[in-house]
Amino acid sequence: MSGNSPAPGTGPAPLLDVRGLRIAFAGEEVVHGIDFSLAPGEKLALVGESGSGKTVTALSLLRLAQDAQVSGAARFAQGAGGAIDLLTLPERALRTVRGGEIAMVFQEPMTALNPLMPVGRQIAEVLQLKQALSPAESAKEAIGLLADTGIAEPARRAGAYPHQLSGGQRQRAMIAMALASRPALLLADEPTTALDVTLRAQILELLSGLQRRTGMAVLLITHDLHLVRGFADRVAVMEHGRIVEHGPVAEVFARPQHPYTRKLLASTPRRDVVETALPPGATPAIEASGLRVAYPVPVPGLRGWLRKGAFVAVQGASLRLPPGRTLGVVGESGSGKSTLAQAILGLLPHAGVLRIAGQGWQGGGLRNTPANQALRRRVQVVFQDPFSSLSPRLTVEEIVEEGLRVHEPALDAAARRQRVLAALADVGLSDAQFPGLLARYPHEFSGGQRQRLAIARALIVRPQALVLDEPTSALDVTIQQQVLALLQRLQRERGLAYLLITHDVDVIRAMAHEVMVMKDGAVVESGPALQVLDAPAHPYTQRLVAAAAVA
Repeated sequence: MSGNSPAPGTGPAPLLDVRGLRIAFAGEEVVHGIDFSLAPGEKLALVGESGSGKTVTALSLLRLAQDAQVSGAARFAQGAGGAIDLLTLPERALRTVRGGEIAMVFQEPMTALNPLMPVGRQIAEVLQLKQALSPAESAKEAIGLLADTGIAEPARRAGAYPHQLSGGQRQRAMIAMALASRPALLLADEPTTALDVTLRAQILELLSGLQRRTGMAVLLITHDLHLVRGFADRVAVMEHGRIVEHGPVAEVFARPQHPYTRKLLASTPRRDVVETALPPGATPAIEASGLRVAYPVPVPGLRGWLRKGAFVAVQGASLRLPPGRTLGVVGESGSGKSTLAQAILGLLPHAGVLRIAGQGWQGGGLRNTPANQALRRRVQVVFQDPFSSLSPRLTVEEIVEEGLRVHEPALDAAARRQRVLAALADVGLSDAQFPGLLARYPHEFSGGQRQRLAIARALIVRPQALVLDEPTSALDVTIQQQVLALLQRLQRERGLAYLLITHDVDVIRAMAHEVMVMKDGAVVESGPALQVLDAPAHPYTQRLVAAAAVA
């Protein structure tokens, strides 16, 4: 079945019925009169690339799309009270619906969670407001919700602040918060973007189990058609603000009718790695031996007055990354991958040997010395969450040129602008595509487009090594291919070294020369990428590869 208007089913009356939804910004329409509906307990996947309009569609249902002009109707069946139109409901009445009968999991957890409050308290706050639980009951229930989402040591993690959790753990905490109100409808915007393949399946099974038990409907927003194969009942494919194909998942996957759907289904990362011989005696871009990173943690009882305990996040890691090569670091969320990356970037105190282009960080990198500043130009980073790493108060030009102002202060404004435009063109962003590009702000771009801005910012100072912390986790499959091809081309042309931190085995297979597998802060297996992935020796690696094959 294809077309613009998925017809409601012949079963129960729709829980949500959206008709003629149009969304515009500053008079420019980005969603063009789409129709879709969900029955109680149904799972509908809204699929499309970044910029297709799927996220703004979900946001508009709760009137969370800032400065959007929205028209049409979105009728929500509010129990015995009958249907209400979410698009015309008074703001005071809509507040009771938001986070209650309709909950939302946002794409970027670091910006959705309060950085000044432990995640357990944030979940407990929802329970107290929406379910009228006592503080003690809500605290206990919050720990149970964290456990349901697969977070290890949920009681301890409940006391952690968002920045103390990995990307996947933050995403799971946000899912627990959304589920706390027992909503009738869950809007899930890329709920598994930051999760490794094993936890991705666990979270989707959790949502499916809750849906079966409570009758909750789920609108899943995703760029990954393969993700919905074992989850959704129906799928609607969006392109340029229009639904171009819809129908039962099995039917769409078996017989896709629209060329765009076929392109999405065919998009997988492709390996394009040149196995060049290393020059003898070449200084490694990054080298570590016996690297150890530990965080202080409270010690219970009277002993806590005298000393602190330690949580070892990385223990005894060793690596050698030559120029022009990619070392992939793979493991589940919480395995220590991102902590390893932060230590290499000189952002965390560490023990052991660590050198960047043959030089060590002074004071572990935490001191602002000329030597450390020079090293920061040699190793740049692309973070996992582009929205939180890009200043919302700076324009695109100011964001991308910032490194030039620090490391090449002699450049004049015209020269900086030329470098900025070249870096943006390298990642597929141009003024022809986005009029007034340099004067725009991050919130005016989709998640995938923001990640490309982050990559341009890292490349602008022409580093020797890039730490890529989940560089494609926010990108749709076709743009992911484009970015991986860009990174591979830049590596060949400039001899860049990449430390690729990811939970995505397919990205490792496409990009890496060598791979290092981490579990609970330790390296459990390492070697040539294809050798390790095709014939894994460690049971943990075998489990990761097997999960990736069925995800």
